[in-house]
Amino acid sequence: MRLSILDDYQGVALDMADWSPVRARGIEIAVERFPFADAEDVVRSLADSEIVAAMRERTAFPKSIVDRLPKLKLLITTGMRNASFDMAALKDRRVTVCGTGGPGGGNEDTAELAWGLILGAARRIAEDHAFMRQGGWQTRIGHRVAGKTIGLLGLGRLGSAVARVGLAFGMKAIAWSQNLTAEKAAAQGVERVEKDELFRRSDILSVHLVLSDRSRGLVGAREIGLMKPAAILVNTSRGPICDTAALIEALKSGRLAYAGLDVYDQEPLPIDHPLRSAPNVILTPHIGYVTDENYRSSYPQIVENVMAFLDGKPVRVI
Repeated sequence: MRLSILDDYQGVALDMADWSPVRARGIEIAVERFPFADAEDVVRSLADSEIVAAMRERTAFPKSIVDRLPKLKLLITTGMRNASFDMAALKDRRVTVCGTGGPGGGNEDTAELAWGLILGAARRIAEDHAFMRQGGWQTRIGHRVAGKTIGLLGLGRLGSAVARVGLAFGMKAIAWSQNLTAEKAAAQGVERVEKDELFRRSDILSVHLVLSDRSRGLVGAREIGLMKPAAILVNTSRGPICDTAALIEALKSGRLAYAGLDVYDQEPLPIDHPLRSAPNVILTPHIGYVTDENYRSSYPQIVENVMAFLDGKPVRVI
């Protein structure tokens, strides 16, 4: 049998777990370091793999690919959901799908990165770092976050974690999502507001919704137009929740002061993508959950998932 470990961009997968039990069962392990070029590349590379371990939502498995992988028996994702898997197609093909989980499941990591982007945007850290490298010194004035209003578009585990830090900084926290109640928000020390009010009042708006038909494009030109010209928009959730073209236009025209982004419509972000040259934006390459601690939790669970499947008792089945 063959196990393919996908999207190991940092080349660390084999160091993050003890894979000897898998090898002891006679399973060949193949590691894919780089993104696949296209669907044909996916099918060609995985044609002989009975087991595939995917990093959440880096490589998609739509029906058009699933149906062309007849040997596939077990598909594993980091996390306990993966919007880029066609679960119906996998079920029809009788492919077992398993995930990984644990304390936080990477939520703490993404919340911490969100705050890195927020503070980086408020104090223009990336620009000052680059200017210092060039021999420069002070050229701009930053902004404090204390006393400002942080808006949470979504107040689940991630949004709540970001809100707690904002409150510790002495900020006012407000939130909206379709199912959020005033009582649930108040339990987190947050005020529940209507959607338009969220955009109007937020000095910093942080996106923490799951990508779905309801949330896709939710932050569009209209919503960005409601925001204060001095506001900061941060997205560590999923790229398609925000209208990229509208965001770039707002940054270029000065209708929005700054943006911090970890997620994009296209990933990896094309080298010529206009966001790479847009003004007043700090960009990271979808690294919210990319931490040593999270990997050292996820990869051992992948080993456990493989062994349990081989023993006929799969665990963490999605």
